Amino acid sequence: MRSIARTAAFLVAAFTAALCSGQAVAAGYPERPIEMIVPWGPGGGADQLARLIAKLMEPMLGQGIPVVNVPGGTGATGMAKLMAAPADGYSMAVYIADAHALLAGKSPRWTMNDITPVAVMIKGPSFIFVKQDSPFKTWADFEKEAKANPGKLKVATLGFGSVDDFSLNVLSRGGVKVVQVPFAKPSERYVSILGGHADALYEQAGDVAQFIKGNQMRPILLFGERRMDSFKDVPASHEIGYKVALPQFRAIVVRSGTPPDVVKKLSDSLAKVAATPEYKKFLEEQYGFDDSFVDATKAPAYVQEQLDDMKKTLATN
Repeated sequence: MRSIARTAAFLVAAFTAALCSGQAVAAGYPERPIEMIVPWGPGGGADQLARLIAKLMEPMLGQGIPVVNVPGGTGATGMAKLMAAPADGYSMAVYIADAHALLAGKSPRWTMNDITPVAVMIKGPSFIFVKQDSPFKTWADFEKEAKANPGKLKVATLGFGSVDDFSLNVLSRGGVKVVQVPFAKPSERYVSILGGHADALYEQAGDVAQFIKGNQMRPILLFGERRMDSFKDVPASHEIGYKVALPQFRAIVVRSGTPPDVVKKLSDSLAKVAATPEYKKFLEEQYGFDDSFVDATKAPAYVQEQLDDMKKTLATN
């Protein structure tokens, strides 16, 4: 009995010591720079978000936040780097809907159990864009041509297995059959329609804002349930019979197992970032929704809901 009592006392003492140690680490966090992994190339929307967050967050935490671009595999390469790092809050990653879509496919390299969403920073719709002087003046023009000549029109996308792919498959079921032209590099994808490498582009408005404002390209279809005030003449997919509305989101995640106090400290700092005038201006320029920010208490449920919607969309393809 004494042996059992001593063992129990030892386990309690060990647990208490570990708990206190974790609290001590969280209290002193961060004690060194925090790496921000961007699973995409420089210049894209995810990269812009990471660099702005790093700039605004560094003085709040008193440590540097170096941004590291790790492109490849629709975000899988960058996520592999995050998974290889310790779950201590010194590595975080920009996590977007296209990388999340990989979890809806077969044999994903990670699951929701492997990540902890710290915050959702941007939510917004995707569009089909054409160059300004395209012969397709409206979505009806593009739709008519795609139905009359299946497989003739080319649409630039991020890649197969992405949200782009899911959405275009819904159009395909409605008779709009196009050829996807994947571009891993954001900059090449953006200008593909300007150089004649594709007839249309699947993208978020914020990522190509400079081209919209420069009258080089224009949207003809919004993927969502309703139109946006910024593009009142552009029809929403739901209103014309294509029931797909997978919003593009960009979140910050860490590895599961990261101490809760560390997650909270990061989330609280990101909330302060989202409240700054500079970030609000960025969100507006990105054509993001006003209610984009979601903190760590609700972000996991939001991200899981998006995955469920992706799986439903994929199941009907």
